[in-house]
Amino acid sequence: MLEVDLPRSFVVREQHHRIHNPIDEGKLALLGRVLRLRPGMTMLDLASGSGEMLCTWGRDHGIAGTGVDISRVFVEQARSRARELGVEERVSFVHDDAAGFVAAEPVDVVACIGATWIGDGLRGTVELLDRSLRPGGLMLIGEPFWRQDPPDEAAVRGSHVQKKDDFSDLPGLVESFGALGWDLVEMVLADEDSWDRYVAAQWLTVRRWLDENPDDELALAFRDELDTAPLDYVRYQRRYLGWGVFALMKR
Repeated sequence: MLEVDLPRSFVVREQHHRIHNPIDEGKLALLGRVLRLRPGMTMLDLASGSGEMLCTWGRDHGIAGTGVDISRVFVEQARSRARELGVEERVSFVHDDAAGFVAAEPVDVVACIGATWIGDGLRGTVELLDRSLRPGGLMLIGEPFWRQDPPDEAAVRGSHVQKKDDFSDLPGLVESFGALGWDLVEMVLADEDSWDRYVAAQWLTVRRWLDENPDDELALAFRDELDTAPLDYVRYQRRYLGWGVFALMKR
């Protein structure tokens, strides 16, 4: 049995999220349409979270596939969502570490949306995903980029980024796909509204959790977070940090 899991603080903070990235339901549906998904296509989603992408695409486009995530809570939420949408016969979810996970059979679509740490960065994640992809298939990568050049260390840290060099601007990110041998064939980018739905929704969850759990070992850290996170977000992250899902095909 897998022993590792996501930090408890992350699960508490995003326990009510169906999508654990700054892409909302409308943009997720748009992404499925522009990729021209067809019934019978197969998909592997690494770091699949609560399974919203795989479940809704199974319902709307008839695809089948597997999601892999390290969080027990999110995997159970994904299985529940599959039952709710009536797609549990087509999609399944595995509690496992997505790092190093390779499909038993090549799939038509392989994805890692917002979790390229599973391959120690963009290059390693692309190499990992490629191991599960059939020739001519689609690779989906969700990755941040700098919308504007952060002027100082406060802007970098306030955007929840460790080092400015961790990410490039959008042209630099697109250029990196080409340097790795992949064509960019589609993309759907987050906007300020979809960022709000991802980040601002965490504040209500944290505040209500604090009211219900004032003596929990996480309470002091969450109280500090709620004191600073909203201002950091509106001052820095919402302005400087972009994010998108990029569809790639191997050259």
